[in-house]
Amino acid sequence: MGWFSCFRRDTSKDDIRTAMEISRYEEEDRIVRRKREEEDEKNEIERVKKESLEEAEKDKAKRRLEESEDKGKRKQVGDDQELGETNMDTFKDKRQTSHSKDGLVKDVNTPPSICNGCKSEIGDGISANPQCSCCLHCHKPISMHDELSKKGKFHRHCYKEHRHPNCYVCNKKIPSTEEGIKYNEHPFWKEKYCPCHDSDGTAKCCSCERLEVRKTGYVWLGDDRWLCLQCMESSVIMDTYECHSLHLEIREFFEGLFFKIEKEFPLLLVEQQALNQAEKEEKIDSHHVAVTRGLCLSEEHVVTSIKRKPRMGPNKKLIEMVTETQTVTGCEVTGILIIYGLPKLLTGSIMAHEMMHAWLRLNGYRNLKLELEEGLCQALALRWLESKIFSSTDTAAAAAVASSSSSSTAPLAPTTSKKADGDWSDFEKNLVEFCMNQIKEDDSPVNGRGYKQVHQMLVSNHYNLKDTLKDIVIASKAIPDSKF
Repeated sequence: MGWFSCFRRDTSKDDIRTAMEISRYEEEDRIVRRKREEEDEKNEIERVKKESLEEAEKDKAKRRLEESEDKGKRKQVGDDQELGETNMDTFKDKRQTSHSKDGLVKDVNTPPSICNGCKSEIGDGISANPQCSCCLHCHKPISMHDELSKKGKFHRHCYKEHRHPNCYVCNKKIPSTEEGIKYNEHPFWKEKYCPCHDSDGTAKCCSCERLEVRKTGYVWLGDDRWLCLQCMESSVIMDTYECHSLHLEIREFFEGLFFKIEKEFPLLLVEQQALNQAEKEEKIDSHHVAVTRGLCLSEEHVVTSIKRKPRMGPNKKLIEMVTETQTVTGCEVTGILIIYGLPKLLTGSIMAHEMMHAWLRLNGYRNLKLELEEGLCQALALRWLESKIFSSTDTAAAAAVASSSSSSTAPLAPTTSKKADGDWSDFEKNLVEFCMNQIKEDDSPVNGRGYKQVHQMLVSNHYNLKDTLKDIVIASKAIPDSKF
């Protein structure tokens, strides 16, 4: 027996090799993300400069045309006025030129204009800082030739809208009250609307949370939910079959993070009622969540899932949905349920959240503090969304910066997306930012507070998920709070 012991596998070497692989992937991701942020900032500055120059050229051409028209209509002025104008021109010329000793005329360099915001020199009519040279209302560039409001940070016509805005729902001026103009504004989309629309039955999109603009027509999903037309056109997943490829993509994403999920279990798309019923049977206290969108099952359930997606019927209502009933059984994880009818980006983030619950249960982490477990699952959902943005980075650019210095920002997991960012619509690009913002700015007592605590742990562990999980286990033992 002693002779064979020398061939025993040294597991410590495997752990070191795995740690080195994780460190290498995270370092490369960190470098590529930093490069992307620098390029985005550079492109934004160039874009603002270009737009400002174009606006300045248009204004200049317009003034020339007006001057040419006025010149033909102008009457001859008196000799005294001509003389006064001549003297004024001479005075200006003397200010702009100086005579050298040899009699040659040289131009005098006028002092540069300074931006009041960032104190940088203004060249070609704009500041080098794009934030200083944009209107605070429309966010478009402000050139030196634009008419500014007295406040200085607005186009003149934009300031009127800023002081008394229109409601984006009913497109009417928001009414004034004794206390002034009162309106509600979405924290992400920044759309202002009359407060009455929150309670007058105006439909709200269950995906992007925007209220329905009058006469646009949201799609009714049939389970007391509405979907806006833009979300409806953003690769909405409507049945379990359509969700299969996304399921495989999320599993590949977890494997890239060294959180491989070996066990096979069903992933079903269901209506809100079926999700609520399964939640009651699991005896999960979900008072901390406004709306349940996904669920990781650990008990035997009879579930009604969506077998075939519905079609659009009259009045933008979905009809002819085909469902099937099946029993899900197993041990630690019997299946995952996700609400149907959401865009692929949002569905994927929900799936990543629930898959992290599954990985924890399958690997014996069943006594974690509730808010820390939910926070870790939110962190994985955020990282998947970040990987979708990361997928737009050119692989050649990633190789070019492989030897660059590292950054302190969170590393991204290797992407598995088959859809390039260039294929996304502008709304889809905004939607992924919205989903990320929902996680980061969540102030709920469990998911929101838990994510902020886990994020601090990730920062202290240089975004290493394995080390962060160890800290979560230690913190959970110190303050036991299990939902199981």
